[in-house]
Amino acid sequence: MIQLVLGLGLWSAAHGLPRLAPGLHDRLGKAARPVVAVLVLAGLWLMIRGYGAASAAPRFAPAPWAYPLNYLMVLAAVYLYAASGVKTRAAQWLRHPQLLAVTLWAGAHLLVNAQWAALVLFGGLGLWAVAEMALLNARAPMPVAGPPVTPGRELRAVIGAVVVFIVIALVHGWVGPNPFGAL
Repeated sequence: MIQLVLGLGLWSAAHGLPRLAPGLHDRLGKAARPVVAVLVLAGLWLMIRGYGAASAAPRFAPAPWAYPLNYLMVLAAVYLYAASGVKTRAAQWLRHPQLLAVTLWAGAHLLVNAQWAALVLFGGLGLWAVAEMALLNARAPMPVAGPPVTPGRELRAVIGAVVVFIVIALVHGWVGPNPFGAL
């Protein structure tokens, strides 16, 4: 569990580098990107190792309705993440679609994962995303809406999200628990 907590701390610190050490971040300039990427990957590696090594003793039995809700929440999270890259209407309406996607993804996983390590991992990442949104909102003005979004762009984002969701589910089943095994 210590590795899991250290990984969450490293992940948060790496993402907060511009706020935590603005002088260092400014001195590094574009060279900060690979440094941050290495720190994020190291944090991710620690989270994965820590989660895998933690006890799998359940805290509760997930409700049967939690699984379909989990799938819908994860699909919505994948869409929001894609929407920010494709610049859909959702990305224009929502201030931080990627962080909202992380929050949805984390909440979905908390519904169906009953171990303490899951509470630490998914709860920690969800809280990190909420804190990031609050910090970003306090620092930056509201963005101005962009140009109108075409229906084709919206459709590409939806189709892309469904395809990525299916790929994630397949890979998840190969490297970890099968997400559709509960059905």
